Amino acid sequence: MIYLAEFAQNAHVCPKCGHHARLNARKRVEYLLDAGTFAERDGDMRSQDILEFARPDRSYDQKLADEADKSGIPEAVIYGTGAIHDQAVVLAVIDTNFFMATMGSVVGEKITRAIELATATQTPLVIVSASAGARMEEGMFSLMQMAKTSAALARLHEARLLYVSVLTDPTLAGVTASFATLADVIVAEPQATIGFTGPRLIEQITHAKLPAGTHSAEFMLERGMVDCIVPRSDLRRTLARLIGLYSPPMPNFHTDGVPPLNGGPHAESVL
Repeated sequence: MIYLAEFAQNAHVCPKCGHHARLNARKRVEYLLDAGTFAERDGDMRSQDILEFARPDRSYDQKLADEADKSGIPEAVIYGTGAIHDQAVVLAVIDTNFFMATMGSVVGEKITRAIELATATQTPLVIVSASAGARMEEGMFSLMQMAKTSAALARLHEARLLYVSVLTDPTLAGVTASFATLADVIVAEPQATIGFTGPRLIEQITHAKLPAGTHSAEFMLERGMVDCIVPRSDLRRTLARLIGLYSPPMPNFHTDGVPPLNGGPHAESVL
């Protein structure tokens, strides 16, 4: 048992076992960016029922409205500009509270616009990813977002700009197979579920029991799929250090007040 106030003060990480609870997008922005620096873009962009998808209980439009009411955001991602330790950054954050962060056309479009904004303004890009798969109600419009976001990232890389991907629980399916793993540095939170197909589905298809931990961040680190595992309490400092190391100085850039990197045992070896 822990007090909710203590849990919140510890960035929604259990102070006893270290379990990292899922965060909504607004709380992520609050934890990562300097206070008062976030300027959201395309905050009113919403999905439409282009395919007139038939559901047995509610229409897709009704489901979208319900998800918006529940999560407090109109789609599963928010993005905009801000600063981390006085360093300019374009930040996009995906929220599992909206449709379990499935990637539909608006998610792909907003991620693409975040990438294009970083490219146009020559600003480092950070994307905090989470997803349970494709938005089935949008069919091919959902699947094509993998190619669209990847193409935008190719232009970002051609411009030699920094992109840091942060993988949180869970990061699966098309997000993993596209923009989440096409970064210069891939950071994961401890014990985050990461992979393409979820472990339960693999076991259902193969009728074989997977070894324990095959989809964990730690498993992916051992096999070179992520660069470092960073506890949430150190994530902001780690991102600040990465931006400072790999990006040109920004106007009024300074390191005053930025503590030394303390990203855990894995981050030190990488940086």
